[in-house]
Amino acid sequence: MTNSPNTVSKSRSRFLAAAASVAIAGAIGLTAVTTETTPVLADAVRVDAPQVPSFADVVERVTPAVVSVRVKAKVDQMSDDGFSPFSQGFDNLPDDHPMKRFFRQFRGEGGERGWQDGRRWHRDHNRKPRPVAQGSGFFISEDGYLVTNNHVVEDGSAFTVVTNDGKELDAKLIGTDPRTDLAVLKVEDGGKFTYVDFADDSAIRVGDWVVAVGNPFGLGGTVTAGIVSARGRDIGAGPYDDFIQIDAAVNRGNSGGPAFNLSGQVVGINTAIFSPSGGNVGIAFAIPASTAKQVVQDLIKDGNVKRGWLGVQIQPVTSEIAESLGLKDAKGALVAGVQDDGPAKKAGVVAGDIITQVDGKDVSSSRELARIIAANPPGKAVAVTLWRNGKSETLKLDLGTLPSSEKQASTEAPATPEDQADALADLGLTVTGADDGKGLVVTAVDPNSDAADRGIQAGDVITSVNSAEVKSAGDITQAMADAAKAGRKAVLVQVTRDDASRFVTLPVSNG
Repeated sequence: MTNSPNTVSKSRSRFLAAAASVAIAGAIGLTAVTTETTPVLADAVRVDAPQVPSFADVVERVTPAVVSVRVKAKVDQMSDDGFSPFSQGFDNLPDDHPMKRFFRQFRGEGGERGWQDGRRWHRDHNRKPRPVAQGSGFFISEDGYLVTNNHVVEDGSAFTVVTNDGKELDAKLIGTDPRTDLAVLKVEDGGKFTYVDFADDSAIRVGDWVVAVGNPFGLGGTVTAGIVSARGRDIGAGPYDDFIQIDAAVNRGNSGGPAFNLSGQVVGINTAIFSPSGGNVGIAFAIPASTAKQVVQDLIKDGNVKRGWLGVQIQPVTSEIAESLGLKDAKGALVAGVQDDGPAKKAGVVAGDIITQVDGKDVSSSRELARIIAANPPGKAVAVTLWRNGKSETLKLDLGTLPSSEKQASTEAPATPEDQADALADLGLTVTGADDGKGLVVTAVDPNSDAADRGIQAGDVITSVNSAEVKSAGDITQAMADAAKAGRKAVLVQVTRDDASRFVTLPVSNG
C-alpha cells in the first residue's frame, strides 16, 4: 500500500510530537534528580546536661564589701644597702648568679615576701626600707568595721583600706588575736559601707561551692571558685586549728579575704595555703565563720579575746592508750600534766585522767577540748567528765583566765635521794631512782626495744604507770602484772622530760 503524502506528513508530525514529549519528560526527570541530591546540613550538636551555676550574681553583690588592706610596718635601721652585713659583696656578682637571685628574693626585691600575706619591700629615694604588707579584708558593718588576718597587720604602724572602686581610706587597728590569726580594723570615714554577714558554717558540707574574693598580688579584686575539700583540718598553725579546706585558687595577698557560699555569706576567712612553690596548688585553709564571729565580737568589744582556762597539759588518746586504760574508744584528751595554780588542780584533776566530756558535750580529741574550753568565758562553772581507774566520774570547776603565755607546772622541792638501780630488760630499759625520790630516771635504752620505739630516751623520768606513782622498778612490773590479769595488752607510762610530761604505752607481753 502506497502512503499518500498527507499520511506521511501526519505520521511525521506524530513522531516529532512524541520525541518532543520524551525530551520534555527527560528534562523534567533530570531536574528532579538534581533536586534530590542537593546536600542537607545537619543540626548543630547540643547537649541537654545540668549546667554549672553562675557565680555572677553572688560576686556582684559581695565584691563591694571586700577590700585590699595595705600596712606600713615599723622597721629598725638597716645597713646602707637595705639588707645586712651578710649580703655585702653579693651585689658584685652577675645578675644571673643564683646566689644573687637568692638574696634578692630573700630581701624582697622583685618579689613578695612571706608565705601568703604578700609582704613586699618598697624603697624611697633615700634607699631606706619601707616595708608594706598587702592582704585582703571585708566589711562586717555599715559603719566601717572590717576583718582581716593578724599576720597581715602585725607590726603595722599605719593601715590603708582600698575599696573595690579604688578609694583609699585610713583605718585604725581595733584588736588582734594571734591564736586564731584574726584582726579587726575600723575605717572612720563617716560613710556607709556595703558589708557582709557570717554564715552558719556548721551547715557547710564537703563538696559545697565556695567563692573566694580577695586581692592577690595587688592586682585588684579577683574572684575564684571551688568546693569545700575537707573540714576540721589541723595544720599546726595554733592551738585552735579547725580549718575549712577549699580548692578555690588562693594566692599571696588573699590573706584575710572571705570565702562565700552561694547566698553571699562568709563561710570562712582565707588564712593559709599549702604550696611547695608559693603559688596556688588547690589546697587552701579558711578560718570557720563560727570561730571568726565570736573572736571578732570580742575584739570589737574589748580589743582582745578572753578565754577560759583549765590549767592542764594534754595529749591525744591513741588506740593503744585507750586499750591500756580500758577505754572503749580512742577519744577524749589525756591529761599529761596539771598546773599547780590552775582550776583543774583545785578541782582534783590529776595526770593520767582522760577528759571525755565538758558540760555533757563529748570531747573527741585533745584539740577539741582546747577549743571547747577557750570558747567559754573565764569564771564560768563547767562540769568535766573524766575516765579514771576504769570508770567515769564528773568534777565541777570554775574556769580561769587563759594566761598570755603558757605556764609550765612548777617542780617540787628535792627530797631524800634514793640510791637504787634496776634493769627492766624485757622493755629495754635501765632505770635508777630519782634524786627527789619521785619516779625513776632512765639511764639506758636498748635501741631495738619497745621503749625506744615509743621515744623514751636516757634522762627521761618515769613518774607513774596506769596513774599509780612509781618509786621502784617493782612498781612497773607489778602494774604490768595487774594489767595482764585484767586482760589488757599494754600499760600507760607517764614520762617527763625538761619539765614537760607525756604518756606512752608499753606492751604487757614483753614486761
